[in-house]
Amino acid sequence: MRQRKYYINIWNELSAEKSMVFLTGPRQAGKTTLAHFIAEFFTNKLYFNWDIPKDKILFFENPSFFETIERRDDSKPFIVFDEIHKYKDWKNYLKGVYDQFHSEYLFLISGSGRLDLYQKGGDSLAGRYFLFHLWPFTVAELAQNNAEFDLFMSDPLVINMDRLDVTKDIWSGLSTLSGFPEPYVSGKQTTYRRWSTAYAQQLIREDIRDMTDIKSIQDMETLYLLLPSKIGSRLSIPSLSRDLKVTYNSVQNWLSVFERFFMLFSIYPWTKKISRAIQKERKVYIWDSPRIKDDSARFENMVAIELYRAVTAWNDRGYGGFALHFIKNKEQQEVDFLLVRDGAPFLLIEAKFSDMKPSAALCKFQLMLDVPAIQLVNDADAYRKISNGSQTILVAPASQWLSLLP
Repeated sequence: MRQRKYYINIWNELSAEKSMVFLTGPRQAGKTTLAHFIAEFFTNKLYFNWDIPKDKILFFENPSFFETIERRDDSKPFIVFDEIHKYKDWKNYLKGVYDQFHSEYLFLISGSGRLDLYQKGGDSLAGRYFLFHLWPFTVAELAQNNAEFDLFMSDPLVINMDRLDVTKDIWSGLSTLSGFPEPYVSGKQTTYRRWSTAYAQQLIREDIRDMTDIKSIQDMETLYLLLPSKIGSRLSIPSLSRDLKVTYNSVQNWLSVFERFFMLFSIYPWTKKISRAIQKERKVYIWDSPRIKDDSARFENMVAIELYRAVTAWNDRGYGGFALHFIKNKEQQEVDFLLVRDGAPFLLIEAKFSDMKPSAALCKFQLMLDVPAIQLVNDADAYRKISNGSQTILVAPASQWLSLLP
């Protein structure tokens, strides 16, 4: 469990084709630990962390310090640059490193900021690296039930009930302890509560304050505390700005910063082929699910995390262009999630805490899009398959179906 084999496999795939790989994800999701796990496969290795003063001094004294590595054989050295994006000129530095040394070393660049935001036109690093994301634990990672990607894509409604007790137990742990390694591995809610309080405060009061020019840190912290009560419904920025007595643009900016630092993620409506669709909306989900007090909203948030993990991993591995959306029309009919592959709807997913009867909206949008559909419930011991026109709706326990995601 703790070796993050799923992500080591992604590293192996990407590093076989590119000598510089970026690893990004939430703070305390296990990036440094993963880097050390990967390092175990190398004889010659060096770990550099921008947050460690002696490493920073070494960097300024000799920017090519990694050349002084003491080698035990002729194998290619593995070099980790952790949090190097905090260096003002980090992109140009890494460009020079890659251009001069890419044939002689393997580089892993790790950071808790959104390194993928720098994949834009004119990026000096363009074409020099692959990027992948590491997320907190999910049931799909921990249960190790994953279906083969091609088999899943050929029929996403395939399910078995093997090891249901295991997936239920994992799901319960994620619900009460979050998927962040420290509280999850502890198995203690007291540890989780202490961790969760410190986590948000440290991110906002230290990382965000130090790396942005935001002055209203206290108001920003209040916004984050309000978000758990907004999960599962359309996010109203005007309402939040009134509650906080700040401008609309301030709330927009703070939400963008939260997303940049992986405190939340957003999904947007799918509007193609849907008449009278709501377009100017979004829903947000947080990575720290136990902060959400409402059972149904927390359940939807946990499903969103599992789907978001899957979509980003499939994109990172080059399986296609995947996206996660929701559907809602002006009649207020809504399906929680829609998986899209290469611009085309692929799978509808509804999260219902306890309702085994497919929702009317799920049935309607399935007939409209002509794609498979699933209704996930929090606790069940069996599944159902229900006809809907020429398509089928699977009603299944969330922990079990989600554990099969590739």
